[in-house]
Amino acid sequence: MHAEDLLRRYLEQRRDQGEVELVLDTLSVEDVMQIIGAARRGRADAAPTPPAPGDWRHALRSAGAEVSTATPARRPLEPAPLEAPTAPAALPPDGLVVGTEGNELFGGELAHCQTIDDVAALIKGCRKCDLYRTAKHPVPGEGSAAARLVCVGEAPGASEDETGRPFVGQAGMLLTKILEAIKLSRDEAFIVNVLKHRPPGNRNPLPTEVDACRPYLIRQLEIIRPSVIVAFGTFAAQTLLDTKLSISKLRGAIHRYHGIPVVVTYHPAALLRNPAWKRPTWEDVQLARRLLDGVRK
Repeated sequence: MHAEDLLRRYLEQRRDQGEVELVLDTLSVEDVMQIIGAARRGRADAAPTPPAPGDWRHALRSAGAEVSTATPARRPLEPAPLEAPTAPAALPPDGLVVGTEGNELFGGELAHCQTIDDVAALIKGCRKCDLYRTAKHPVPGEGSAAARLVCVGEAPGASEDETGRPFVGQAGMLLTKILEAIKLSRDEAFIVNVLKHRPPGNRNPLPTEVDACRPYLIRQLEIIRPSVIVAFGTFAAQTLLDTKLSISKLRGAIHRYHGIPVVVTYHPAALLRNPAWKRPTWEDVQLARRLLDGVRK
């Protein structure tokens, strides 16, 4: 098998997993695949050159590309200005649709909640699951009750449990920078998690815990009625969109939650572990900004 065939298969796997750039190079996945395609057309009759095991740079050189051995500087979160280009790209296709426009109706206490503070008061006394037994503080969410953008995360972490505020740890600081990159402050958005109490040891939420907390989140969204929702991470996206699809399958489309556009992207905590996901996250929040600005095509 040609070296470029091996490399192409590897890059296709990485692209299917949602990655759009090579961490060790300044070339994007698409750039490299175009180089490989050009090299293949130019050497259709050439004898195959097997790559050294594990040496992807050798495989790339064999495909006809020049590869620098220098380690590039890490790209910042803000690789491009926010001003719309003269010929903006078309918006991505429609994605999943959950519900129809208009409020959902709840019985009991939630039906009487007319403000964000009303919902927060109920959350503080919630005993619907056992998470309150191990959590120090409930984390109902914070921000503007008139926010046009709502950021939905997964669950409180240790810092959030200590303070009772969402996204205040290291991932929270990154979220603040993400919002600033699209010209929004934390105070202008509403920031909330699916779960309102911290799971012990930051473990994944259980289905029963998600089911117990979902009505609070839904009522918060009903009251705020934002223009755009950004779902950060798998659990937020799957909970809002009632799906089991992965982040890589949900990104790149405009979903609808009771008429509200939903943009899905990686959780800030995941970006701290994998900086290669910062670029696609930047693309996702730019899309959210365009929707806030009323871009329709």
